[in-house]
Amino acid sequence: MFKKILIANRGEIACRVIKTAKKMGILTVAVYSDADKEARHVELADEAVHIGASPSRDSYLQADRIIEACKKTGAEAVHPGYGFLSENEAFARKVEEEGIVFIGPKHYSIAAMGDKIASKKLAGEAKVNTIPGWNDAIDSAERAVEIAKDIGYPVMIKASAGGGGKGLRVAFNDKDAFEGFTSCRNEARNSFGDDRVFIEKFVEEPRHIEIQVLGDSHGNVIYLNERECSIQRRHQKVIEEAPSPFISDATRKAMGEQAVALAKAVKYQSAGTVEFVVGKDQSFYFLEMNTRLQVEHPVTEAITGLDLVELMIRVAAGEKLPLSQQDVKRNGWAIECRINAEDPFRNFLPSTGRLVRFQPPKETMFSADTEHLYGVRVDTGVYDGGEIPMFYDSMIAKLIVHGRDRAHAISMMREALNGFVIRGINSNIPFQAALLAHPKFVSGDFNTGFIAEHYGKGFHAEDVPHDDPDFLVALAAYMNRRYRARASGISGQLEGHGVKVGEQFVVVVLDESGKHGHKPVSVTDFHGQTGSSAVTVGSNSYKIDSKAPLGSIRVEGSINGRAFTAQVERGAGKNPLALRISHNGTRIEAMVLSPLGARLLELMPYKAPPDLSKFLMSPMPGLLVEVAVQPGQRVQAGEKLAVIEAMKMENVLFAAHDGVVGNIAAAKGESLAVDQVIMEFA
Repeated sequence: MFKKILIANRGEIACRVIKTAKKMGILTVAVYSDADKEARHVELADEAVHIGASPSRDSYLQADRIIEACKKTGAEAVHPGYGFLSENEAFARKVEEEGIVFIGPKHYSIAAMGDKIASKKLAGEAKVNTIPGWNDAIDSAERAVEIAKDIGYPVMIKASAGGGGKGLRVAFNDKDAFEGFTSCRNEARNSFGDDRVFIEKFVEEPRHIEIQVLGDSHGNVIYLNERECSIQRRHQKVIEEAPSPFISDATRKAMGEQAVALAKAVKYQSAGTVEFVVGKDQSFYFLEMNTRLQVEHPVTEAITGLDLVELMIRVAAGEKLPLSQQDVKRNGWAIECRINAEDPFRNFLPSTGRLVRFQPPKETMFSADTEHLYGVRVDTGVYDGGEIPMFYDSMIAKLIVHGRDRAHAISMMREALNGFVIRGINSNIPFQAALLAHPKFVSGDFNTGFIAEHYGKGFHAEDVPHDDPDFLVALAAYMNRRYRARASGISGQLEGHGVKVGEQFVVVVLDESGKHGHKPVSVTDFHGQTGSSAVTVGSNSYKIDSKAPLGSIRVEGSINGRAFTAQVERGAGKNPLALRISHNGTRIEAMVLSPLGARLLELMPYKAPPDLSKFLMSPMPGLLVEVAVQPGQRVQAGEKLAVIEAMKMENVLFAAHDGVVGNIAAAKGESLAVDQVIMEFA
């Protein structure tokens, strides 16, 4: 077994590998860029080596520096994690040539599966179902139309070197095929330097289901069940689960056996994933093979009780797999939510900056530990007070739950999301909460088009209907009563002028425009010691108990005998007197006033928000990479004004209406804060 390994990655996956290595008694070496000098993976490792500037092309993609770091520290093996150099055949070969072990498949297996056209041919030879299509590079748009007609519409036009949704179009007719081929080819040439394009049948109502495989250097290969990854936004996975609520045992076995056949055909040694597209009739076709550990591997670990990182390390060290196919278990149901630094209410724009608060829900399962299952696990590479840099992807953490069955896992995940406190940046937690509550998700009736179908026009606060909105009002009144009780007990109050606590209140719910909705509420039977109250809102009565310390954001307690977790903050929104209440993805801002105070508030004049239409403001934190206009230039609605880059994404800002550019307030190369003015219009 290795004495020391280097992790050629960052963030949560680097932390995840370090934990398994520690469990196995193996020393670890972290590598880091300028932006990551205080990152969590650097702190967790036994040693750390600086490998370059913040952009990944100057650090984490520098193969020579990583190999040099191995030699300098005496690391015998490299774990590449996922992303960066994990599926780079040249890097794997170079590592092997330098006498260092690559904890992953051999370079020839990566090469065989890395090219989409070559991998399709290989899969066909291994008797794996492949989608009907034309797998050779197509030389013209006219030829693309002929091929598409032969296969039968709809078809998918894909770049051979594509990935992450780039170089991909769906065509339903000749016009789509002609235009789609041309734009795919251009996109592929610009993004990957490889303009080869092929065409295949488009599977309707497709599901994205993948099989986890594991091979060793002794010719043994097994499959570890499947993962359902159909909940995707722009080809990026959002929620993953294991097993799939859709496929039958017969389909699972057939998919698993084909995945093993493909892995054996490329002499696969390590953990890998064979991805399939599955039609509504359970017909399945090979999509691609990911020759690395997947982001969503924890759901497989939960249902099988196996540590995949440990098995990767053992296989790389030459050990045989410790189990055969009949030993593979499938216990309970696991779900993973990717918690990303993005603002779902602003079209998922990246959100970078300092994590003013980072308090994950209480963990009862842990990465690298398969003794504690059926609970909550958080895999992360960040910490309270740390920085989310703009140079890497947007994932803050992975939240994993393992329940008895699917319904139990969904309810556990909703409760875990309620208790996940992230402040300082925006996160996609409200969106995850909405997905988990959606009737079609709950029933398991979804495919890869689910998010585009239900949230095609963006995500809005009203897309998260709360099943009991009066509970949020009651919780605001209850927490206010507790604050008032504390104030009334403060010593030294002037006699006759002490804080008096009534029982009748009005909860004023503020909407985005600052307008109010008034709800009369009574709070009675208050017990300071037990923290319990009876709250009445209209015809609804609630008995709320909570011993959560005042001032803590996460509030746990019981409501009418049922446990709940919510988040409560004072003065967090636009109104410093309001309480912000968050539960099940819904958020309200509410002022709790006496009946007289509420009547006086109604007499206050309405202050309209300022007119910001004369300004172009940055919708997110990021780097201003282009200013496309000059002062005095006349622009039309829809014309490009500026380009901002953050988290590996370019965001183009367009003119909302016709006008003339006045002052330009920000320069190319400047780091922008959210809502920072870029330019004014005359």
